[in-house]
Amino acid sequence: MSDESYEGPWLVVGLGNPGEQYARNRHNIGFMVVDLLAERIGARFKAHKSRAQVAEGRLAGRRVVLAKPMTFMNLSGGPVTALRDFYKVPASALVAVHDELDIDYAALRLKTGGGDNGHNGLKSITKSLGPDYHRVRCGIGRPPGRMEVADFVLKDFSSTERKELDWFVDRSADAVEALLTEGLERAQSTYNS
Repeated sequence: MSDESYEGPWLVVGLGNPGEQYARNRHNIGFMVVDLLAERIGARFKAHKSRAQVAEGRLAGRRVVLAKPMTFMNLSGGPVTALRDFYKVPASALVAVHDELDIDYAALRLKTGGGDNGHNGLKSITKSLGPDYHRVRCGIGRPPGRMEVADFVLKDFSSTERKELDWFVDRSADAVEALLTEGLERAQSTYNS
């Protein structure tokens, strides 16, 4: 099914961990991006039976369901599958927005399919749905020195990173909008860095 012929809603899932203690962690950039998208369309998140927070509206002329799974990152596949089934969304209209260690901080890459690169949220979604969904990969860079990856992703952005964070989240949200309205290739040519 091509993106152009599909008339139903797009499902844009921001990956993160629930709870105030995780809100500004690197691992929660997906939540930050969908929060901004909800703000842009004037929608509020509400609890959904899928174990996710959901906001619905129109983004750049398309129906969209924004979601934040309320399970922890490594269990994201359950809520995403439940949402996919509830809204009858094909993989071609599913977008996961997530942090990416192997991309420099504030750089973006959009793609469809591929591996999970050790990302537990993607691993869980792929196990449930297969790999053929869109990804907006938000670069957070590698941990400094010998810091463990788990410690790094569960830390807040550094003071230096925070200077660019609003811009980065805004650009990531723009990339999601471009993916929905212009398709993957055009969005990649504009936003992949």
